[in-house]
Amino acid sequence: MNDQLRLPLQSDVPRGASSFVRSASNEEAVRVLERWPDAAGQVMAICGPAGCGKSHLAAIWAERVGAVALNGAEAAHVDPLELEGRPVLLDIAQDADDETLFHLINLAQADGGALLLVSRPSPRFWKVQVPDLRSRLDSIRVTAMEEPDDVVLAAILRARFAERSITPTDEVIDYLVRRIDRSAAAVEDVVARLDEQHRPVTRALARQVLEAVGAEDDEET
Repeated sequence: MNDQLRLPLQSDVPRGASSFVRSASNEEAVRVLERWPDAAGQVMAICGPAGCGKSHLAAIWAERVGAVALNGAEAAHVDPLELEGRPVLLDIAQDADDETLFHLINLAQADGGALLLVSRPSPRFWKVQVPDLRSRLDSIRVTAMEEPDDVVLAAILRARFAERSITPTDEVIDYLVRRIDRSAAAVEDVVARLDEQHRPVTRALARQVLEAVGAEDDEET
């Protein structure tokens, strides 16, 4: 780990517990993280599709336990002495190199240590070259989150609309939930398209925009 960076004593993690929507699609992961880690030296992974809320949930955990928050390949530039005896959150964990992952798993064994890995695929499917690392990743406890259900998707829609100072009716939200892809990217796209119309967001406008999206998709295929 060369070109190491010094870390602050407190992790800079966003406060997002109040905006996290608990539902059947994430209930198991929420329950597990509420009581984890319950012993020293624990390593765990949360995996799931894009936009399911895994990074949001992990950030809430990091704030609760005072974990150091790291991202993917950037973790290689952190001084390991700054991490010993502290919980660590590694988001986009599959992008970290083998040496970094191996060091972080070992550091988690120290008193006060723990390591939470966040990624789309399970660690069992990560491509690594070090045999000892492969066996350690295969033994990690994994909790999966599902794609957003109706409750979560509706909450994401409302949040994205609120960022643009738009307050659609529940009828519009329900209409969109039933018709758009279940992903954060689909939400961002439809909200941006509706905002570009510079008109009140009604069900009729939502239908018009979704029909345009469908027509574009047909042309591409």
